Formats: sequence, structure tokens, C-alpha cells
Amino acid sequence: MGPLSAPRTVSILGSTGSVGVSTLELFEALGRPVRLRALTGGRNVALLAKQALEWRPEVAVIADPRGVDELARRLRGSGVAVEAGEGAVKAAAALPADWVMSAIVGIAGLAPTLAAIEAGAIVALANKESLVCAGPALLRRARLSGGAVIPVDSEHSAIFQALDPRQAAQVSRLILTASGGPFRTWSAERMAAATPEEALAHPNWDMGRKISVDSATMMNKGLEMIEAAYLFGVDADRIDVVVHPESIIHSLVEYADGSSLAQLGPPDMRTPIAVAFAWPDRVAWPAPRLDLGRLGRLTFEAPDPVRFPALDLARQALRAGGPAPGLLNAANEVAVEAFLDRRIGYLDIAAIVSETLDKAGAEHLGDDMADPLADDILEQARRVDSAGRRLAVAAVEARRARGAA
Repeated sequence: MGPLSAPRTVSILGSTGSVGVSTLELFEALGRPVRLRALTGGRNVALLAKQALEWRPEVAVIADPRGVDELARRLRGSGVAVEAGEGAVKAAAALPADWVMSAIVGIAGLAPTLAAIEAGAIVALANKESLVCAGPALLRRARLSGGAVIPVDSEHSAIFQALDPRQAAQVSRLILTASGGPFRTWSAERMAAATPEEALAHPNWDMGRKISVDSATMMNKGLEMIEAAYLFGVDADRIDVVVHPESIIHSLVEYADGSSLAQLGPPDMRTPIAVAFAWPDRVAWPAPRLDLGRLGRLTFEAPDPVRFPALDLARQALRAGGPAPGLLNAANEVAVEAFLDRRIGYLDIAAIVSETLDKAGAEHLGDDMADPLADDILEQARRVDSAGRRLAVAAVEARRARGAA
């Protein structure tokens, strides 16, 4: 039986973000073959209410409790239940559903992602931080629950499509492609003066603020290396990154016989979402088509480790294992927020992440943290995240103090 032979029950965690919006756009293009259990949003009450009125889920949840009164007012008489707060988001994620889109940005997405996994759903994962902070434990829990985790990031979706599980032992390399972001051709001197507005101006993708800055620093690609290692069982030394400005080849799998299989497509998030939604089948929808003749050429270059040190930082964290990836992620979230708030400069982002990892090592953080077999995944991840944030906040303040001196 094909996946669209009957309406599927679906929840979207993070429906007001770019991936959540793209998911609803895909469902519209497919003729709405879904029954929505839950829509959750962060703070955008107006958009969440609009989505809920249009799609009529059983429940609409706003993570920020300050928006609950307005959401209830906007949805009065609609028949849609209204809830608020992180606990309500987690409860919505645990509702029985065939398929759950996990698209909440940041470590805040871990608890609801885990709840959906433990409910046995097919989880389409667009939340990088869940895998980075708790990948081995999360995937182990998915196997035990009888559910599945299908990657939605375009790079991991590409690998998912090109990697034959029967030949996993013959994979020699995974090659992630990177657009290079808005600063691909900038000098280090020019990057030092970059503003948040310039960092948010991605040349190919329309994304949220945090992930757009991660693309500018290429930390997004560092996080994706860690994700790929966990998802596909490949160690750090067999994962490479190549800059591909056109964003047409989304990633490659290189096999031991020298063959490299690539997945290509226009830069449109609805395509990897469709792959995850239809898995293990395919679904036809009016997708944008690739015209290689019109495109003309595809270009590639090696990433510059001097201008984009985040890649090496992520690889070091992956090699170190244990709590290091979670510490890296926490420090990056703090640093990106500080940059967007204009409290630090652009080049300070990677420097703060580096200082956090160094300080964590000096304090021997992690001797009893981030156990991949731990029963309490959330508690482990929260301890690591809290430690990383504490060190990163101190690094931000130290830099600001030096700048004011």
C-alpha cells in the first residue's frame, strides 16, 4: 500500500519556521493527504493562528506562554484546542501520529523530538541539535520504539537517498556540499566587520536567523558532519566538505570501487521533505525540475579553514566524542545570539566556541557526561548544554570587557 493511499496523521513541530511552512506548502501541493494532530510554534502567534484556522489541527501550541491569550482569542470557536509552554509542546509531540516533522530550532527541539520518537512515529528530522547533542542515544531509542528517523536536511537527505544500506560497509567517504554562504568570497578583514544583516543574506536559501548565521560561518556544515557520522555510522575522517555555490548537488557518497553517487535538485526544501514524507516510496508533486543544459556549469572549491574555522572545530568535537559535540553546539548558540544582538563581532563566534571547548577540556568536563547509553537522554543533554552555555557566556562577557577597556 502506498503512503498516500489514505490520509496520514501528522504533527508539525515548529510549523511557523521555514521548514514548517515548507511542509504545509508541500501538503497543499499534494492535495492535503493528511489529518493534522498538532501544530506548534515558538512566538509567532499570528502565523500559528493562521495555519491552525486553515488546517484545523486538533491542537495548536505556542511555546512562549505569553502568547496563549492572543492565540486563544484568534482561534475562539474554531474547534482547535489551544495550549502553551514547553511541556505542552512535548505533549503534542507525543500524540499518536504516523509522521512527525521535527523542525524546532536549537536544543529546545530535543525533548519533543524524543517524545515523538518514543511514541513510535516516523520522525522527519530537521532539528540538527537533537542529533548533535544526543545522536547515538536518540537513534538507539528510535530502534527500540519501532519508529524511524528520516533526515530532512538537504545534505543528509541526499546521502540517505544515495547510500545503499546493503553496501554500507563499502562506503569510503561521505561528501557534504556547502553553498559557502554570503561570505564565500570575502576576505578575513572584510568578514571582521560583517553585520548581522549581511550574515543573514544567504544567496540560495530562505532560512531562519540562527541557521543563516551558521551558514555564513559554515558551522552548519560542521554540525552536519557530526549528524552524518551518527546517522550513517561513518567516522570523522571519512566525512569531507566541498563548497558548491550553486547548491544543485546536495551531497555525495563515495564507494570503495571509486564510484561516487550524487543527489541533485534545485535548492528547494520541499523536495527532501517529500522524500521523508513518502518514505519508503516516492510521491509525485509539482516539484521544480532541474535543467542542466540551462544551468550550464557546476563549480566546486575546497573550504578555506582559515576563514571558516568552524569546520575544524566541529571535526575536533566529533573526534573527541562524549559531551564535546553538545558543548560545541551550546557555545555556538550563545555566540550566534550575541552576534545577532550586536554584542560581539562576527569573527568572535568561532573564537568563543573554541575557547569554550578549550575551557571545558581544562575543567575536565565530560568525565561522567553524555553517555550514549544513558536512560535519561534529556538530563544528560541538558547538563552538557548548561555547561557549554555557562562557559560561552563567560567568554562573551570577557570579550566585551576587553573591547570596552
